[in-house]
Amino acid sequence: MDENSLTSNSTEDKIICYAPRMITTNGVWQGDNPLEYSLPLFILQLTMVVMMTRTLVFLLKPFRQPRVISEILGGVILGPSVLGRSDQFSNALFPLRSVMVLEAMANVGLLYFLFLIGVEMELSVIRRSGRKAMAIAAAGMILPFGIGAVFSFQLHKVDQKLNYSTYIMFLGIALSVTAFPVLARILAELKLINSELGRMAMASALFNDMCAWVLLALALALSENDSSSLASLWVVLSSTGFVLFCIFIIRPIVAWMIRKTPEGESVSEFSICLILTGVIISGFITDAIGTHSVFGAFVFGLVIPNGSLGVALIEKLEDFVSGLLLPLFFAISGLKTNVRSIDGLMTWVSILFITVLAFIGKVIGTLLASVCYQMSYREGVTLGLLMNTKGLVEMIILNVGKDQQILDDQTFTVMVIVALIMTGIITPVVTILYRPTRRLLPYKKRTIQASKPDSEFRVLVCIHTPRNVPTIINLLDASNPTKRSPICIYVLHLVELTGRASAMLIVHNTRKSGRPAVNRTQAHSEHIISAFENYEQHIDCVSVQPLTAISPYSTMHEDICYLAEDKRVAFIIIPFHKQQTVDGGMESTNPALRLVNQNVLVNAPCSVGILVDRGLSGSNQSGSNKASHYNIIVLFFGGQDDREALAYAWRMSENPRVTLTVMRFIAAEQVIEAKQEADAQGVSAMQTDMVNERQVDEEYINEFMTNNEENNSITYTERILNNGEETVAAIRSMDGAHDLFIVGRGEAQASPLIAGLTDWSECPELGAIGDLLASSDLAATASVLVVEQFGVAMVAEHGEEGRSPHRHDQGDYYQNLRSTNARQHTPSRSHIIYNG
Repeated sequence: MDENSLTSNSTEDKIICYAPRMITTNGVWQGDNPLEYSLPLFILQLTMVVMMTRTLVFLLKPFRQPRVISEILGGVILGPSVLGRSDQFSNALFPLRSVMVLEAMANVGLLYFLFLIGVEMELSVIRRSGRKAMAIAAAGMILPFGIGAVFSFQLHKVDQKLNYSTYIMFLGIALSVTAFPVLARILAELKLINSELGRMAMASALFNDMCAWVLLALALALSENDSSSLASLWVVLSSTGFVLFCIFIIRPIVAWMIRKTPEGESVSEFSICLILTGVIISGFITDAIGTHSVFGAFVFGLVIPNGSLGVALIEKLEDFVSGLLLPLFFAISGLKTNVRSIDGLMTWVSILFITVLAFIGKVIGTLLASVCYQMSYREGVTLGLLMNTKGLVEMIILNVGKDQQILDDQTFTVMVIVALIMTGIITPVVTILYRPTRRLLPYKKRTIQASKPDSEFRVLVCIHTPRNVPTIINLLDASNPTKRSPICIYVLHLVELTGRASAMLIVHNTRKSGRPAVNRTQAHSEHIISAFENYEQHIDCVSVQPLTAISPYSTMHEDICYLAEDKRVAFIIIPFHKQQTVDGGMESTNPALRLVNQNVLVNAPCSVGILVDRGLSGSNQSGSNKASHYNIIVLFFGGQDDREALAYAWRMSENPRVTLTVMRFIAAEQVIEAKQEADAQGVSAMQTDMVNERQVDEEYINEFMTNNEENNSITYTERILNNGEETVAAIRSMDGAHDLFIVGRGEAQASPLIAGLTDWSECPELGAIGDLLASSDLAATASVLVVEQFGVAMVAEHGEEGRSPHRHDQGDYYQNLRSTNARQHTPSRSHIIYNG
């Protein structure tokens, strides 16, 4: 008997003899070969599949390819197309006798994965998307389906057993389907998942998926060759009955189980076990009635209500199923793909021709529907490209077609290659064609200092966990929202992209009330949104727009910076990567967040503030926000960042519930140099920049003092020091009466007062003074806001046009800023104290 390869599934029958007792081995020391026993062989096969898949994921990551490409390619490499060409390899690791165990486990994994997709899928998204998404999805399916029907003449063999109409159905569905889970990951990587285009693509893909399942069930029902038999009719009727049974019987029973669970407690293990058993039973029923087991598991998952039960099922199953068992199914598909079955050059030309026509057909169909709904041509073409994404559903259709002998080896291989080509080119083409950032118009007022006093103050607030919320809300509350200058807050919940389909759906669940969270991430989002909406309702002149960004940490800064530029904000507030512990120390919560902060500082299109959160409750007499009083201190050393910090504090000082202290540190040698400069006729070229910078500092401080001389809530203090040691001593000597320190990052400021401090900095992104205030050694109890003004790091490193000029070219720029700020605030009085 020929055991040449796993996939020699030709029309000839093979008889494989199994030894029922050869499941587990007695051990190599007893002379047994582990590869001759079912369990050790399956473990080795699973290990090879997972290792091959993960290796390809790593290798294809720079090309931005979705994971499904790596999973299918892994199977192709292990199969008869590459490594399976060796008889020794195929007979030893993938013999025909192992097919039953391997495919059984792959289908069990597929069964539970489709169940999880059903649990995670929101049918309400399709209802909310309206006719637009449905029309786009339908238009994108009709043309590729027609192309599949036309080319089925060439691929269909006359001697094939099944009728021609069934062949057309399978080929057309495979070409017209869109893979929703794969599309969601591509949209997240392209930074489009939060855009209007991304939401439309997601909704259309959901509707497309649902249509594909219905068409697949119908194709299976019509696959009966005997046209005189009523079997097809019975399959359709029994499948409809199963769906109705799940909706009207199973769903109420599951809902009753959830209601019986006490509030605050997790769903019982008995309920979980009952549901998991129901998945197997549903798969058995639909397989028995003639559709497919995955159809039953998917429908069963759809009727599971969102809530604690869904969360428990996802947390218990998803990592194991999608990470370990699902790659087996894709590997099986690859192992069945035999490139050698494709004969002649014309067949390869036909593959390319079918790919191009089906690809263009879906683009044209989607474009026509998009134009009818007033979308631009570029958006329509991009949407059509995205809808060409293939993946799980298509592979299921192809495998079912091959198992049912509807598709032969050559057709199966052709369609797998078509799926790989179409999905593989999506990300590179969309990246080149559709770049929303190119269309953004430049804007000038990207700093607090340059913002007009009578305009809306736009702030982008980044949130990692609900723990960041109270301090940030109090900080915004102290920022003085008024009718003259209201505050528009864009709240961006930053979520790590974990590769799960559930993480993708959170974008569709914003601002919904009355429904429990599907997972922990959504629960955090709802808590954050609820807190900011409550703040918006109780505080006048504040508008809140909550958003969610789902990205890998390595590219999360791109979401933040793009949104900041798109919304034209003046200030980004991001939490520090460390949090205060019970004993007052600072511990890192997630080192990856530090990289996010560093990337934001380099790439931000506006000013940035890093908030070291130690609480900011202020003095509160009545327990309401309006009674909170905040004691804020600004440490001013000079430079752009310090002026930006003072500009923000200046805005806050207009709040009647804010007491502001401005402490200016002056180096003793600067006082001497100032006297020498006054006596000298000129200064050297090297000194010019330092002189200009000090002059800008002096003028801005004078402007601040002049406009606030009647404000009794502001205290101004100057301290003349000699070196960094005296600076540290002065900061350590400050009492604990302050709620918030505001300091400039000051990385570009070469002051003798911070000389030597940078050598000991643990977190350079905070600057020398910010790092000192954030360190555990200082034993400070006040929060710290470290401010970097737009134009320091960005221009110094990139020198881009349209951005704020570098420090050597700032004469005219700061002259304009001074004239702008001269009108920025109402006059007040200050207490001026000079300390030697």
